[in-house]
Amino acid sequence: MRSYVRNVLAQNNSQGSTVIIKNGKPQQISYGWAWYGKRIGNGNDSVVYPTASLQKVVTAAMVVQLMNEKWHTSERFSQNTKISRWYPELKNVNNITLGQLMTHTSGINAVNTEADRGINYSEDDAVKWAIDNANAIDPSTPGTYFYNNTNYILLAGIIKKISGQSYETNFNNRIVNKLGLANTYLYQNIPSWKTDPISYTWNIKNYQDPEYITKTQASQLVGAANMFTTPMDYYKIQVGLSNGAILNKSDFHYLTHLKSRANNYSGGIYLDNNDTIKSAYGNLGGTHFGIWFQMTTDNRNGLIMFLNQTAGDENAQKQVGYQILNHIKPYTFIAG
Repeated sequence: MRSYVRNVLAQNNSQGSTVIIKNGKPQQISYGWAWYGKRIGNGNDSVVYPTASLQKVVTAAMVVQLMNEKWHTSERFSQNTKISRWYPELKNVNNITLGQLMTHTSGINAVNTEADRGINYSEDDAVKWAIDNANAIDPSTPGTYFYNNTNYILLAGIIKKISGQSYETNFNNRIVNKLGLANTYLYQNIPSWKTDPISYTWNIKNYQDPEYITKTQASQLVGAANMFTTPMDYYKIQVGLSNGAILNKSDFHYLTHLKSRANNYSGGIYLDNNDTIKSAYGNLGGTHFGIWFQMTTDNRNGLIMFLNQTAGDENAQKQVGYQILNHIKPYTFIAG
């Protein structure tokens, strides 16, 4: 398997770190340099990768945890609760539910969420920017699917409002500490002995056009794309979403079948093939990362692929992964 995966990546001018899951057993397989200039290899113990939009399911799961905790109290809320409860200042707020934020069907369509604004935002300031910019554009009709990071930045703010603690504190207590993750951080907490990778493109040769995620860009995207981890830690997160560590199976079903969903996206991930396959893709504007996972919902087979050198667009990157998935378990996975 190791030589096969590395050959597929090489043949497609791609480099990164993966976890292959076959019959319930995860294996890390990496290829190329995470930081070419310093000769730090992908898969090195010091490297933690951006998860981009693969973080969204973590944020949504924390909302469900809080929902469960508040269920028998006066602070009870559900997917149907109007977000006017937390954001009375938002446009169209009486027509938008919590579930619609979690399914990108709120109608909110703020622009330039990933363009680096050169400001190191606090959580509160990142949320305020999301509110101001959601109000700056007339929203589309709630119920229409429109993928926008603002939905999940607002969810991060709701987590703080409900819990009385920062998103960072909730993330560390509910995810990192709960699962005993040794390589998972929000950007601002990456320790000095760890590093995030440089992203590259392939253009005639390897390691072209180096770009990395800045502190300021990450700070804009609290709850939506400021988590860094390894593919093995991310595998543990995926398992934890249904084994009771983060959520149980019933909670996971709730998360992924929200009534407001307009397609197969709900709570941060896509479900396909009669709910037997789960997946999500992420990248960040101005960089060349290709972050993708596709697994069976029983967590027994699949691929977590964190690419820091890419060739081609999102579909090309998924085709690389799909080739590997077909080697893991033929006739099981989907191409996109």
